[in-house]
Amino acid sequence: MKLLRIISSVKPEKGGPINAAREIDKILQQNGHLVDVLTLDADFAVDYPGTVHFMGPSLFGYGVNARIRQWLEQHASDYDFFIVNGLWQYHGFIARQVLHKLGRPYIVYTHGMLDPWFKHAYPLKHLKKWLYWPWGEYRVLRDAQRVVFTSEEEKIRARESFWLYRAKETVTAYGTASPPAGGAALAQRFVDEHPVLKGKRVLLFLSRIHEKKGCDHLLQAFAQVAGEDERLHLVMAGPDQGGWVQALQAQAVELGIADRVTWPGMLQGAAKWGAFYAAEVFCLPSHQENFGVVVAEALACGKPVLISNKVNIWREIEADAVGFVSDDTVLGAVHNLRRWLRLDPQQYADMSGRARRCFTERFHIQRGAQRLLEIVRECLA
Repeated sequence: MKLLRIISSVKPEKGGPINAAREIDKILQQNGHLVDVLTLDADFAVDYPGTVHFMGPSLFGYGVNARIRQWLEQHASDYDFFIVNGLWQYHGFIARQVLHKLGRPYIVYTHGMLDPWFKHAYPLKHLKKWLYWPWGEYRVLRDAQRVVFTSEEEKIRARESFWLYRAKETVTAYGTASPPAGGAALAQRFVDEHPVLKGKRVLLFLSRIHEKKGCDHLLQAFAQVAGEDERLHLVMAGPDQGGWVQALQAQAVELGIADRVTWPGMLQGAAKWGAFYAAEVFCLPSHQENFGVVVAEALACGKPVLISNKVNIWREIEADAVGFVSDDTVLGAVHNLRRWLRLDPQQYADMSGRARRCFTERFHIQRGAQRLLEIVRECLA
């Protein structure tokens, strides 16, 4: 089978969706399927299992690009099926127009972009989306063979964003690949690169530095518990896409914890896995998270997770007792941290073991690839 994935960007710093897509496509290729990618990006060096067709540069934040229509019209017949990743950009709008006209089947991964949190957090942006929704994204979803959600929670919440909503909904398995072996060596290398972490109990945040991730709440919560153990040290890792790091660093100074917070920037490859292995616990107090691939990555390394109930896999985390869940508030983050700090060594070891099993049974990317093929075959049938 030959598939075309249509996505706004293949840049790793864009977060979980493209990184999970890369892992899924590796598995599909290993099983004899071909997966190409069509992107609004301008050409750059990228590690991807299939051929990447760069249509950029594109215009404005929306990604207007005249080349993508012509390319799709010329090459759609080369593919058996089409996967549209993400909403609210030109690639989905034009893919729907061309594929619907040609009678070619496609599915859409929404990646949390219909979560009602955005409606409340950005009311003006939501109003702009409403002006666009009836003739744009509504039709993209309506005409898709399936609209794919990465959790049951995401599917339910998506129905609350726009009253004009029509979609053939389905839920997929999702997650990440197994982490590399040699965790102790990777952890030691990461600590060697950041000597301040030697002998510390590391709390890790690893995601985009963005206001929806609750970074400011995590800093405030850490400041409230830092006095309970002088070995506690917070690592805030991730790309600063919104220019927020400087303000957060100033907040850390005001809270008196600046010397106990490390900001390594975006971590990839061995450095990323070294950070996971070096950590004792993973923190993601997000205000909105459709899945949270980084949560699956932490579980894969045997790390308990401290998350908010706005991370859409929180029910699974609670059910498997692989971490702690609270509201997306400062008090909620403090509550999670204190519950973790109260664990004795045996309780922590048991939770770590359950974390690895939870990853294997629920969130290994192999299941995501298998489920994608099931959905495609259902649509083609």
